Amino acid sequence: MNEEWQTIDDEDIDEGTMLLLQRGALEFAIAVDHLTLMTSESNLSELELGRVPCGRLANRRDPKILLAGLGMGYTLRAALNALPVDARVEVVELNPVIAYWCRGPLAVLTDHAVDDSRVELHFGDVAENIRLAADGTQRYDAIILDLYQGTFDANKDPSHPHYGSEALARTRRALTPGGIFAAWTEEADPGFEETLRKVGFEFETLRPELEGPQHVVYLAK
Repeated sequence: MNEEWQTIDDEDIDEGTMLLLQRGALEFAIAVDHLTLMTSESNLSELELGRVPCGRLANRRDPKILLAGLGMGYTLRAALNALPVDARVEVVELNPVIAYWCRGPLAVLTDHAVDDSRVELHFGDVAENIRLAADGTQRYDAIILDLYQGTFDANKDPSHPHYGSEALARTRRALTPGGIFAAWTEEADPGFEETLRKVGFEFETLRPELEGPQHVVYLAK
């Protein structure tokens, strides 16, 4: 019989109470109230989200990556494993408690990825980082969005700060020539695909899970 989930920490955020749950030695989950956001047992799409775009940058000198959010750190670890030693990964996380957990109970899952010397950790909304890059001269070789809400909200809100048409146009401007935009979402999203085309992206999709949730990773250039 499986052990019961135990709450090992919690933090009040805008959406409710965020919980870090543990069952056994190495099984974790993050939830908000009664909604499970992620588990340590289901991470294939997060790993591909970091591995594939960063693997395609392996021959670039000093690649600069923007990654948000942190989650359990799986996407970050996969990105670091695929990147050269001279890479720089700017991680933006909205909730500081997530970084606290990734440096604490969750660190064993990713070999302390947050503390890698190539990582710069910032707190806030990644939309602002993208806006500054789009309007300036310092651009990114890859922008990776691992946001737990996925892309579907933008189908009802064209001004969505991360996946609306204006936001995606800014993201495209924030990339270096040949740079890659990667995004996670719950399943294939035709509305998001149309918006990608509208702002000039060409894209491909990855579906890492053969069974279970049909999460999708979009790769766009």
